[in-house]
Amino acid sequence: MRKVTVAAVQMSCSWNRDENIKKADGMLRQAAARGAQIILLQELFETPYFCQKEKPEYFDLATEPDQNPAIRHFQQVAKELSVVIPVSFFERSNKAHYNSIAVIDADGTVLGIYRKSHIPDGPGYEEKYYFNPGDLGVKVWSTAYGKIGVGICWDQWYPELARAMVLEGAELLFYPTAIGSEPQDASIDSMEHWRIVQRGHAGANLVPVIVANRVGKEQIEDSSITFYGSSFIADEHGQLVESADRTSETVLIHTFDLDAIRITRSAWGIFRDRRPDVYTAIATYDGSHIHIGSKGKN
Repeated sequence: MRKVTVAAVQMSCSWNRDENIKKADGMLRQAAARGAQIILLQELFETPYFCQKEKPEYFDLATEPDQNPAIRHFQQVAKELSVVIPVSFFERSNKAHYNSIAVIDADGTVLGIYRKSHIPDGPGYEEKYYFNPGDLGVKVWSTAYGKIGVGICWDQWYPELARAMVLEGAELLFYPTAIGSEPQDASIDSMEHWRIVQRGHAGANLVPVIVANRVGKEQIEDSSITFYGSSFIADEHGQLVESADRTSETVLIHTFDLDAIRITRSAWGIFRDRRPDVYTAIATYDGSHIHIGSKGKN
């Protein structure tokens, strides 16, 4: 029996970076006091979601990993509390910029960086202006409490990434998020769709999924997003075992037995019966098996 207690922090963010880190620290400590060992903070929590508008001055928010104030702070917290903390941050690497996660182990060591693979572009979510596509590929880390995979927001809509993380050994999937209303059409509410897709990752792969979203209304010039919270934890069958509302700052906690889940996953035979030879279209953009310069036909 190998039990692990996970947590997701849901909060609002201001333009005071130090205050956001302080708030995240306080909520994380609440989670640790309740037994949490791996604690997820939401996407880009150091500031409001600046990607609402294309503003060149916002590139000044980016830092190199070893200079990032949130990473530095939570390295000390992780070591003090013996907890694992995936920390979302705006990364600068020479002339490139990434939407990234630093995974901090329970001794305060940064195990590595994941860079967001799927970069959205639409009204209020202008991420292609700021971020290069992630170039580090799928990442899975062996932490003090289990092997974890991390995707970031728009990544969570792609079953391919979830499956790849589990194939590489992930026992738990974590998704820090910033999602809410659509500035161009207030009638669109994607919350249930958003949850269903990720619950599908849990059920299809027989691994728990932990999701942290922000709350609150954020406005930049003429663009406004009301983030709908609804952070959740789904078990290996895709069932909601913890769920936040749309507006409250809160912490979700749940305990899983990773050994029991491993046995269940094996018994289902999902990974035994996979047919990678059949899925070749997944490795193409257009679903075609014919490529320029190749011989033969479909």
